[in-house]
Amino acid sequence: MLSNKEINEHNQADENSEAYHIPVLLLETVEGLSIKENGIYVDCTFGGGGHSKEILKKLGSGGRLFVFDQDMDAKANLPKDERVEFVPQNFRHIQRFLRLLGVQKVDGILADLGVSSHQFDEAERGFSIRFDADLDMRMDKRQELTAAKILATYDEQALHKLFEKYGEVSNSKTLARTIVAKRSHMPMQTINQFKQAIREVVMGNPNKYLAKVFQAIRIEVNDEMGALKDLLEQSLNLLNPGGRIAIITFHSLEDRMVKNFFKTGSIEEVQADDVFGIKPKSPLKIITKKPIEATMEELKRNNRSRSAGLRIAEKI
Repeated sequence: MLSNKEINEHNQADENSEAYHIPVLLLETVEGLSIKENGIYVDCTFGGGGHSKEILKKLGSGGRLFVFDQDMDAKANLPKDERVEFVPQNFRHIQRFLRLLGVQKVDGILADLGVSSHQFDEAERGFSIRFDADLDMRMDKRQELTAAKILATYDEQALHKLFEKYGEVSNSKTLARTIVAKRSHMPMQTINQFKQAIREVVMGNPNKYLAKVFQAIRIEVNDEMGALKDLLEQSLNLLNPGGRIAIITFHSLEDRMVKNFFKTGSIEEVQADDVFGIKPKSPLKIITKKPIEATMEELKRNNRSRSAGLRIAEKI
């Protein structure tokens, strides 16, 4: 039986975790992983630890949970549980670090690709248009590339492609041209400086427009699409037969990549057989034909879940 001190510690941990980040599609994700009591699982995006906490409830004493997070702030949310191992790395290195820890195969992989509430709410991280701070946007503070460096060094064509592909910004070409034209004589080191520099080309609702622009820059800073590609490709080698992978996406680019990978087992387009025109069968069985979305109840509780979509597949 837990002592009063232990109960208070657990309650405080829950409060800290909730303040850091409210997990989206929590029960649907953990239920979809079909947890085995003594299985080995990986939470690729530990964050506030909400999903991990739910996984641990279903794991027995012989189960193990490896949690990855490149943001060292997340380590403060680790539960006092000997079944958990924290890996302070980007999940794109999942296979390498699991091998170093003596793990060859796992029974389930989870990744919540959303930016944590903590990162959005910490002004100095530079993720949110609500605050003024340095244009940083690094999830891993150890890396050198920042949002400010991208705006200062990328040429017009690179900026154009970035805003068009990752933000679907309607006037991405004009925006890129404006940045290049103004950065030589206007500072763009902070959020407000950047907003001031591009104010004349902002279209429609300023908040929605800037949200798309910031999303595009953030994806580039953290190479989010490249990391997702690496994770998906490594997952096939890591999963045991019957093991499941659950991915929560927040925009169409991520969702499309996950959907296509689950369907074909490959990031690249799968070519049909030259003789019979038959494409090879995917090594994954799709569990969710369409992405699972947040219920009305969850949307009321957590507005940031509105764009979340969960897809699950099982290794054959």
